[in-house]
Amino acid sequence: MLIDFVGLGSMGLGMAVSLVKAGHTVRGFDPASPRVEMLVEAGGAEFGDALPQADAVVSAVLNADQTRTVLFGEQGVAKRLRSGGVIISCATVSPAFAAEMEAQAADMDLLYLDAPISGGAIKAAAGQLSIMAAGSADAFATADPALEAMAETVHRLGDHAGPGSAMKAVNQLLAGVHIAAMGEAMAFGASQGLTPAQVLKVVSVSAGTSWMFENRGPHVVDADYTPKSKVDIWLKDLGIVTDIAASSNLPVPISSNALAQFRAASEAGLGNEDDAAIAKYFARAGGVTLPGDN
Repeated sequence: MLIDFVGLGSMGLGMAVSLVKAGHTVRGFDPASPRVEMLVEAGGAEFGDALPQADAVVSAVLNADQTRTVLFGEQGVAKRLRSGGVIISCATVSPAFAAEMEAQAADMDLLYLDAPISGGAIKAAAGQLSIMAAGSADAFATADPALEAMAETVHRLGDHAGPGSAMKAVNQLLAGVHIAAMGEAMAFGASQGLTPAQVLKVVSVSAGTSWMFENRGPHVVDADYTPKSKVDIWLKDLGIVTDIAASSNLPVPISSNALAQFRAASEAGLGNEDDAAIAKYFARAGGVTLPGDN
């Protein structure tokens, strides 16, 4: 397939390279030119004018506003697709927004796959993501070769856009709560004289563990908050969760509280650090010292 790929971030670049490795022709765009250069070095190409129309567009940008702009804005990539081509949209957005994008694509005689992703940068680079997808049978059929290259598992959740984004919101509810709980547990352990390394070693083989605890806990142990997923991401993702819940009149007090903690951490200056830095917020609030703190 000829695929245009927009958004070569920590996950997007790995996804695009996985497409190249599977034999697809991939043209990439990202505001950060070094990311495009990395794709070119891996066998991809950069965007250009007067090129053949693509079979598919993969959009791996940050949020709904960016999705709308890159797909249907003045320079939107939807115009680069052939008639009947498919948009594979991977950002975390609301189900209502995904349905709106599907309708706009249909107006242009394009297919749309609501396809948020999970798995992290390492699995993205290995073509082993989990993709929570929803769309028409034609959208799945057209997108299948690309999905096969990027994902280990494709969850087919419905025949129209929306359920994929709904499922991603469920996943993000749990992921955000688990990261916040990891940070609280690390600070709590330190307040009792335990080192983060001890907490990580014991909890990782005990009933209290979670994937997020085992993945983010080492960041606290190593005092390495280089952002792989920023604190501020959770203001958006848990904000989507609480907005969806409010529209259904469903109370979500645990995820709402986690959102409040991430918001407070951001306001404390940690917004651009790795989301494991939520542990620093809890520790500093309680006068507790973690690795890397003076």
